[in-house]
Amino acid sequence: MKILNLKLLLFFVVSSFFFTSCNNSDNIDLSEPILTEETNIFVEADNISDEVNNVIDDFFVEESLGARSEDNNTGGVLGLGCMTRAVVIEGTTKTVTLDFGEGCELPNGTVLSGKIILIHAVDTDVKSLTIKYTFENFYFNELNIEGENTVVRVRENENGNPQSTLTINMKITWPDGEFASRRGTKIREWIEGYNTRTFGDNVFLITGNWTTTFKNGTLLSATIIEPLRREMACRFIVSGVVELQKNDRNGFLNFGDGSCDNKAIFTNEEGEEFEIILRGKMF
Repeated sequence: MKILNLKLLLFFVVSSFFFTSCNNSDNIDLSEPILTEETNIFVEADNISDEVNNVIDDFFVEESLGARSEDNNTGGVLGLGCMTRAVVIEGTTKTVTLDFGEGCELPNGTVLSGKIILIHAVDTDVKSLTIKYTFENFYFNELNIEGENTVVRVRENENGNPQSTLTINMKITWPDGEFASRRGTKIREWIEGYNTRTFGDNVFLITGNWTTTFKNGTLLSATIIEPLRREMACRFIVSGVVELQKNDRNGFLNFGDGSCDNKAIFTNEEGEEFEIILRGKMF
């Protein structure tokens, strides 16, 4: 088994799997810096999608626990005193605006700014609640986020656990003008920690599939074939397998046996295995 650091991983992914030249899939041009950049964008887009979904989930957990103050409309989401909310009720529809101002830092160091606008039915005690949310001048660190997503939150699935099904339609723009559009579906089953208010004991199982379209038209797709286990006490996915595909090339990324570490195994079409070092959570 071969061991790769991040730079070698990007080189390997470029040369053995993801990217081909404009001429054909057997003629790979390793000199194009944009190819490595696309790999980074693919990873970062997944990170952003998951972080935003964490904020949405936490908001509705706090709502259901009645932990938010109706008098000052501050705090609640991840315990943020720098976030404010505004509520407008029209008939049976409730619109909630989460305002992160010019910068509001999450416990993990991510800085959010701008607004997330949630629209859902007034009655949040139903077994299944559909929430549509959009962004207004919203930034994840220095990245601009746009789009209209939908979350269907189920209080109890067939296993008795809370579950969120996210339909993704999101565009991410970097400061240099590079952008990526993401469409797909993620299902997050909350298997541990949902009956407490301790962030670090939360555990999720994630399934789904999505496609990322880059500025130059490149398409990359990911399908979870073994559920990803996300423990909030760990920076990395601890187990699960993702199939990655571009054009007619594919490979598999295995996140391990449940140990909290920064390693994963990539297997290419030839069956070669490469141990890779993760720089942060990917999904």
